[in-house]
Amino acid sequence: MKWTAEADEAVKKVPFFVRKKVRARVENEAQAAGKATITLADVKTTQARYLANMSKEIKGYQIDTCFGPGGCPNRANPGDRLLERIEELFKQAGLLGFLKSQVTGDLKFHHEFRVTLADCPNACSQPQIKDIGIIGACMPRAGHKACSQCGDCVEACKENAIHLDDDGPRIDFAACLHCGLCLPVCPTGTLEAHQTGYRVQLGGKLGRHPQLAREMPGIYDADATFAIVEACLAHYKETSKQGRRFALVMDDAFFKDLVARFSGSRRK
Repeated sequence: MKWTAEADEAVKKVPFFVRKKVRARVENEAQAAGKATITLADVKTTQARYLANMSKEIKGYQIDTCFGPGGCPNRANPGDRLLERIEELFKQAGLLGFLKSQVTGDLKFHHEFRVTLADCPNACSQPQIKDIGIIGACMPRAGHKACSQCGDCVEACKENAIHLDDDGPRIDFAACLHCGLCLPVCPTGTLEAHQTGYRVQLGGKLGRHPQLAREMPGIYDADATFAIVEACLAHYKETSKQGRRFALVMDDAFFKDLVARFSGSRRK
């Protein structure tokens, strides 16, 4: 489906969290009308209709993922199965009914609880600004195989977290983002995956008072990550009134309790 420059520019101004839906809706309606090219008028017509019926599109939650499942080469730890488990959890949580009981008037997309999963620290799905952000992680280590001193790992590390000593690579874990990009470039297999799991970030949001999510320390396996999501969802339903976002009900006490509760689940 072809888009005129004006139509393409207009859809880019739609809020990013509904942009994909609006673009798909524009194309579907234009195709149904037998049009081969989408114009600015088509975008405005569909956008107005879509926003007017927003409440009918809301399901109580949004779960996004990055481009990883489409074959992205940067995947540190694929989260396909975890994503399915989280989706099923939110389907069973009855969040739409919960929000309707709490919010006066029509529901808007900003009322929905948002979870996103990124397969690597590039974070294409923007976990830092969602209620719960999950980032795939792979912790490297120097194994027992001899290092050839080629320096490919140093070149591959965007954080300058790898240094070559006479004995081989030395990793600065304070700088390492656990992206795993150093592993496939090591020709001798000196660098190997020590642990894979997920980084978990909580309480991000946009709006009039935006804030970045707070990251729980460490890396967690899939079961622990799922349990953290369960705990956050339960806390939200217990404490959120009148549609207050998770970021506003996740106080320091809850965050510290969550960190303490799952400290034994961190990857070492």
